[in-house]
Amino acid sequence: MKKTLFAASLLGAFAVSAQAQSSVTLYGRLDAGLVYSNNQLGHSNFQQGSGSLSNTLFGVRGNEDLGGGLHAIFTLESGFNLNNGAFKENGTMFNRQAYVGLKSDQYGQITLGRQYDSMVDYLAPISAAGYGYGNNLAAHPFDNDNLDGTFSVKNSVKYTSANYNGIQFGGLYGFSNAAGQFSNNRAWSAGASYQNGPLNVAASYLQLNNSGSNNTGGAVSLGNGDANIVAALQRTYGAGANYTYGAATVGFVYTHTQLDNVQGINVGGTVIGGIGGTNLHMDNYELNGRYALTPALSLAAAYTFTDGKVTGSNGAGDPKWQTASLQGDYALSKRTDVYLEGVYQHASGQLGSLGANVAAINTLSPSSTANQTAVTIGMRHRF
Repeated sequence: MKKTLFAASLLGAFAVSAQAQSSVTLYGRLDAGLVYSNNQLGHSNFQQGSGSLSNTLFGVRGNEDLGGGLHAIFTLESGFNLNNGAFKENGTMFNRQAYVGLKSDQYGQITLGRQYDSMVDYLAPISAAGYGYGNNLAAHPFDNDNLDGTFSVKNSVKYTSANYNGIQFGGLYGFSNAAGQFSNNRAWSAGASYQNGPLNVAASYLQLNNSGSNNTGGAVSLGNGDANIVAALQRTYGAGANYTYGAATVGFVYTHTQLDNVQGINVGGTVIGGIGGTNLHMDNYELNGRYALTPALSLAAAYTFTDGKVTGSNGAGDPKWQTASLQGDYALSKRTDVYLEGVYQHASGQLGSLGANVAAINTLSPSSTANQTAVTIGMRHRF
């Protein structure tokens, strides 16, 4: 009898130990507020905003310890509109990330599924739009470099290295998944970062082939509300650095996006089509900074100059955008904060046959003029 009780106790201990080696975590972020804009499609607008600063999302992540420093991992993550509860992408529940893979403590991890590219992983954290600052309204025009994470890549295999004394690197390849069309709507990306004390440096590259094709099951597409821009070829690269000194952090980010034969642009839900044959090249120069007045109260600011060039069968042009933002944030707790932000954008130049360039702050419908101003007040909660 004693042996039986001992065996049962031992099995119970093993069961508890096995359970402790695996974990499943529910997490999320909710961002809601009120947004005033002086000009959207020719009218001023006062609206309830969802994700004005940070994307609203929920997700589940898991980790199973397989022993010897090896883990089975997964993530399922969905973005949605807090105003009406609708998913970010029509007909897709886990529209941000959905992947499974293996992770080695020594060598890094390999994952398969729907995932973010290297621009998001390495360069975005030091940009104003990236999750380091969480400022969607400050994204570069049309989020042309994906630093705001507008889209993730489907059908992708991804490698992320371990952290080697502050150095981390990785790459991603997204398959077209179409028989006989290997390069029709595929994607690949690579990047690296280095962090040493107060210094953080990063660089990334992203290429999309024929994202505007009829292969909607490929790596990226516009029709289902995924990407902001689709083109026959997109090449994006960039680099940046930031430095923290005491309560202050200052950073600079440069990105270049080359869009050949643009098929369409989604501007805050307004899709600009009929521009096939247009080539649009954009250089983004961003200066950003943050200062903590107290442990709870901080100020953040960013300025981006975007220098564009239009060529092709739809005429030529030299569009330019200047975007400035100023944000105040107060943390009510470790998980809840309130914010107030103002954003101003000025546009100039021509967009080829489309005529005069107009302002278009990220997430908002475009202005009818060269200027657009937005002010938002809201709160975020993380769980």
